[in-house]
Amino acid sequence: MTKRAGILVAVGATVAGLVTAAPSTATTASAPSTTSAGRGAPAAPLTWAGCGTKSYPALQCSTVRAPLDHDNPSGRQITLALSRIPHTAKKSQGPLLVNPGGPGGSGLAMAGFVASSLPSKLAAQYDVIGFDPRGVGRSTPALDCVPKYFAPVRPDSVPDSYEAERTARDRAASFAAACGEKHGDLLPYMDTVSAAKDLDVIRRALSAPQINYLGYSYGTYLGAVYAKLFPERVRRLVLDSVVDPDGVWYEDNLGQDHAFDARHKAFAAWVAKNDATYGLGDDPAAVEAAWYRMRDAVKKHPAAGKVGPGELEDTFMPGAYYNGYWPRLAEAFAAYVNDKDQGALTTAYEDFAAVDKSGDNGYSVYAAVQCRDAGWPRNWNTWRNDSWQAHRKAPFMTWNNTWYNAPCATWPVEPLEPVRVTNDRIPPALILQATDDAATPYEGGVTMSRRLKGSGLVVEQGGGNHGITLSGNDCLDAHLVDYLTDGTLPAGGGSGADAVCDALPEPKPAPATKAGANTRGSTLHGLLGFRG
Repeated sequence: MTKRAGILVAVGATVAGLVTAAPSTATTASAPSTTSAGRGAPAAPLTWAGCGTKSYPALQCSTVRAPLDHDNPSGRQITLALSRIPHTAKKSQGPLLVNPGGPGGSGLAMAGFVASSLPSKLAAQYDVIGFDPRGVGRSTPALDCVPKYFAPVRPDSVPDSYEAERTARDRAASFAAACGEKHGDLLPYMDTVSAAKDLDVIRRALSAPQINYLGYSYGTYLGAVYAKLFPERVRRLVLDSVVDPDGVWYEDNLGQDHAFDARHKAFAAWVAKNDATYGLGDDPAAVEAAWYRMRDAVKKHPAAGKVGPGELEDTFMPGAYYNGYWPRLAEAFAAYVNDKDQGALTTAYEDFAAVDKSGDNGYSVYAAVQCRDAGWPRNWNTWRNDSWQAHRKAPFMTWNNTWYNAPCATWPVEPLEPVRVTNDRIPPALILQATDDAATPYEGGVTMSRRLKGSGLVVEQGGGNHGITLSGNDCLDAHLVDYLTDGTLPAGGGSGADAVCDALPEPKPAPATKAGANTRGSTLHGLLGFRG
């Protein structure tokens, strides 16, 4: 669940501008030593310098130092990159830390997006704080285990022989070994608990007695772990598109396999509904079959020598995260099938799936954190049997997902025990979840709402997008605004959802969608990335 693919061009330009503008001089002294409870003396004030972009001109950047090993606070230090949009109201509600997920997602641009997406009167009451978690992006040291690991054309993700499976296993094992050789000093400290303790270093550097927090995807688990470790430091907690805390991480990834397949079928049904535009037939099953024939074709002859079956899966996977991508993906699909146009398919791959240097970094952090956080099967027969069992019912992404996580089968650092996030010591949290989310299936939101006493669960009925607030749904955003304004939760009070919002309408087929695109949705999902 991390940023796997290239970000859409407009969003990529925003992030790139932020990175190049971030000043190296915006630093602070080392964070103070902490006790095992995570409390420490106030840090020296942060030094903020302008790093605004065209989209977010008010953005400021800084850095703070944190212990690599929080059990040895006077030992080696790492640097965490921060961003903020400062409050402008006379009365502040304190810092609102925002995280786009991953693990491995950069959060620097999220501060600008969230501050500009909330009602201006409300945003003015918060210092909206973005950050790159340890190992990510502008934070140092940054991980990059195997540059260009996803360079095309990769072996077919679905093994058709023992030899093919052995090759893929060796490839995953070589990634794990390379991480150990290159970053062996860091890997024991790449985990969610350490990242959560970093959040408390940030809190102290901000001189804030408590934080407010908005996390998407993996960011929901990070926020819940922080709340478990530092319940007295939580003021408000918003979790959007929620990781199932009981499945960390092997079981959660198996659950994704079936959910991704369901969203791919929803995409095929939408293409069939719009046969007049795409000409791929009006039967969803026939459209899906045409997609698998395209997959077979690029296995034999990769499109433009670049898009094989694995790259094809990567290209269409973002459609399972956000249906706003469906028109672009359908255009490329139709162009290849109907017109033998490989160019449209390779362009879609470059836009949605090609992995750049930041993607290499994101995947390295993803593997480091997930493999360290919890135990994974060490017997490959377990992976094989579970993958084939899931593949028979859910062929779209099962084996692709298996190989994405397979380095954990031979990870060079022993795993930790997952944190039990059950909590009755924090103020009521706001949880938001779509019923048809593929990356973090619906059950995760229900489970988390039960684990956090007094929380309010808002459900987007029929929604399949991953990341649902600040992306165009006024009903969901109203609950978010009420909660961030004064802590108001929906008054459900019973079992199940406390409030239900209808999903947004499905996108219109291209080219009509170009005139009425949901720009907030596309911007958010560009920032969240994929597998994030």
